Amino acid sequence: MKICIVSSVGGHLTEVRQLRPAYEEYEHFYVLNDRALLPPDMVGKTYTIAHSERDWKFLLNLWEAYRILRCERPKVIVSTGAGPVVPFAIVGRMLFGVRVIYVETITKIHAPSLTGKIMKHLADKFYFQWDSLRPYFPKGEYSGQVM
Repeated sequence: MKICIVSSVGGHLTEVRQLRPAYEEYEHFYVLNDRALLPPDMVGKTYTIAHSERDWKFLLNLWEAYRILRCERPKVIVSTGAGPVVPFAIVGRMLFGVRVIYVETITKIHAPSLTGKIMKHLADKFYFQWDSLRPYFPKGEYSGQVM
């Protein structure tokens, strides 16, 4: 099984890497929305896509998602956010039948993120890290904190 880990750089990347024990035994690769100083285990298996902030570059991200997913053929996409997961979830599910697992970021305690509001409709499995978010994600699962 191959896993695609999609993340914004910074805190989201730190957070999704906390999930490494769950995916490191499987073949995996990363997709980041900007260049970053990579730890050794990410070197050679990380794609960088255009940084979109809810603008026209979203269309470019859809194309980038298609190109990467067509080449890599993962079975699962995993993300803790932010925006870059949306085009990957759309393309992955619609064109390649990829399952999507989304974990709402730990920084959202009282109200969901914009990405979370979108991903609750796109993810096959949706997790949130604070029980206070249960009213916003009735079909999601409370998982406790990953960090």
